[in-house]
Amino acid sequence: MRRSRVKRHFGFATGDLVRAVVPLGKWAGVWTGRVSVRATGRHSLTATEGRIDVSHRNLRLLQRADGYGYAFRPEGARQHLGKPVEP
Repeated sequence: MRRSRVKRHFGFATGDLVRAVVPLGKWAGVWTGRVSVRATGRHSLTATEGRIDVSHRNLRLLQRADGYGYAFRPEGARQHLGKPVEP
């Protein structure tokens, strides 16, 4: 068997920032993190809580991987010079 030479599978590439809405099962819920793609469409999502396998049908692209490292934080968390700010 020969390896696939395609870099994108089902519209996603490894390193893309995605949001997964898993409707049923043990891992049901909303997950946000980086995706590792597979040719089968069953991609691996690495979130802060851990790694889960998720179907490409449940993924929504938030940001393409462009080679630059971005950090993300929960919405509503305010920071100034890297330190949390009290409201």
